[in-house]
Amino acid sequence: MKLINTEIRIKSSPQNVWEILTDFDDYQNWNPFISNIRGKAIINANLEISISTFSGKNRLYHPTITKFEPFRELRWKGKSALPFMFDGERIFLLEDNDGQVNFIHKEIFTGFGTLFVGKKFESDLKNKFNQMNNALKEKVESKQHII
Repeated sequence: MKLINTEIRIKSSPQNVWEILTDFDDYQNWNPFISNIRGKAIINANLEISISTFSGKNRLYHPTITKFEPFRELRWKGKSALPFMFDGERIFLLEDNDGQVNFIHKEIFTGFGTLFVGKKFESDLKNKFNQMNNALKEKVESKQHII
């Protein structure tokens, strides 16, 4: 098992963060990591996700939403074509903290393929997560100033 874990504090309510996090149609306008999501933000929905890799390539994968708890938690899980080879579960947690949100963004990788994942992969992916976290923070906090 491999775990990539990041966190950022956003000056907002969980509702405002959730609204942007689950507006999949708008990802292309703000997200430097996940450039597109096709599918509905509902439990058991099958998604088609385009990500920008560390090397600048685009990659497509097809996870399923496994947890959808409004204003608190969103999870989706992707599986490799070969069973038990390399599966990933993306987790977004929103913790209300006195007018701010602790946004936790992590992924748990399981399967035989994790034995071959090196430190560069982990470092590059963590960097991409942090880029997304910072863009989300900027989007949420700037939207509040407009209202």
